Formats: sequence, C-alpha cells, structure tokens
Amino acid sequence: MKLIGLDSSGLVAGVAVVEDGILLAEYTTDYKRTHSQTLLPMLAELRDMLELDLNTVDAVAVASGPGSFTGLRIGAATAKGLGLALDKPLIEVPTLEGLAYNMWGTDKLVCPMMDARRNQVYTGIYEFRREKTDFLLSTVTAQCAVEVRDILERLNELGREVILLGDGAPVYRDIIEDTLRVPHSYSPAGRNRQRAANIAVLGSLYFAQGRTVTAMQHRPEYIRKGQAGAEQKEFLKL
Repeated sequence: MKLIGLDSSGLVAGVAVVEDGILLAEYTTDYKRTHSQTLLPMLAELRDMLELDLNTVDAVAVASGPGSFTGLRIGAATAKGLGLALDKPLIEVPTLEGLAYNMWGTDKLVCPMMDARRNQVYTGIYEFRREKTDFLLSTVTAQCAVEVRDILERLNELGREVILLGDGAPVYRDIIEDTLRVPHSYSPAGRNRQRAANIAVLGSLYFAQGRTVTAMQHRPEYIRKGQAGAEQKEFLKL
C-alpha cells in the first residue's frame, strides 16, 4: 500500500509518502511562505526524488481539520485535485489525531493544542493502548474548540501525567503552568508540530478499515468560531 500524506492545517506544511509501513520521504516546512506556495512544489520535489509514478498511489491522506481555515482549504483543494486527477480515494485524518501520533507508545496522556486565538485552542486528549505488538491511538476527549483553562481542568480531573504539544502550548504556557496541577511535560522540537508522515501512517490504518471518501465528498472540518460555543457546552458535559 502506498499513500501520500498532506498536512497544511497549521503553521507547518508537510508532504510525505509512505509505502507498506516505510516512510519513503517527507518534506516539512515551518516558514513565512503560504501553503499555496509550498505544498505542490514539495510534492513535485518528492515525486522527482523518488521517481514516483503518482498513478501507483493507492490513496491520498489529508489532515482534515480543525486548524487554519486557509490552510485547510489549501490542503483540501490539493487532495481533491489529486484524487480527481488520479481517480483515487481520500482519507480524512483529524488534525489532532495526527499531532497526538507524535507521541506513539507513551503511557502518558497526550494533549495536542492548536492556537485558535482569544485564549481558545483546538484540542483533544488521547492515549495509546497496547494491542498485541502494537499501540493504538485512543480518544479520551474528542477534538473540540474550547477555552484553554477548560481543557486544563479536564486534565486535572483525569489526574494522569500528560504530554503537551502543538503551536498552542508555547502560546499559552503561562496559563498552563498556572492552571495544570498534574505532572506534565512539553514535546521537543521535531515532535511538537504537525507531520505529514503521521497523516500518511494513520491514513494507512484508516484505509484498511474502509474509512475513505471520494474527492467530491471531502470537506474540511473547520470547527468554526460559530460552533465554539456548542463545542464547549458539549465538552463541559463530559
């Protein structure tokens, strides 16, 4: 199985190619240029480096949101264009699941945070459960848009050590240190931002489960600001 993974949901833009459990190549940037300027050129460079015939790809996995509205639209347009041109299915991978996958195998809770401005974050809580010789990502609290202190109080209630990552963690570090009472740590560089490789790997797992859509069916999951109030109410019921 050969997949392309795309992630332009945040400040990072990334493209990866994974085949049969092997990462063949990954291109990641976190710089000033817009994703519309970087995503397709990165894919073209990987294609040339790997001498990759795009028609041999089985599917395209894309970070489906939440995240930057513009970034998600660029990622969606790129994935849909590839899907239509190649007649391949798309795999929608929730952005925060991809972020959490950086911490594969940890026995701690994982809490990715993406800055949604105004003291809000796109976030969720995850853990890895052992199954035979593998670790499976499990959702403790589904991705949502909430106030920073709300997700931190939820972590306090769970009472377990947690790893924090994502671009929201440094932005709200003062609030985190003031509010979070459980043992916690911050993921280091190289493992604290989105990676297209994670989108491709999770995409492979979801592809095997039949979790695909057509290019025409794909829609990013924005978790819009207008939804934030409803998201927060649902979150507070947990």
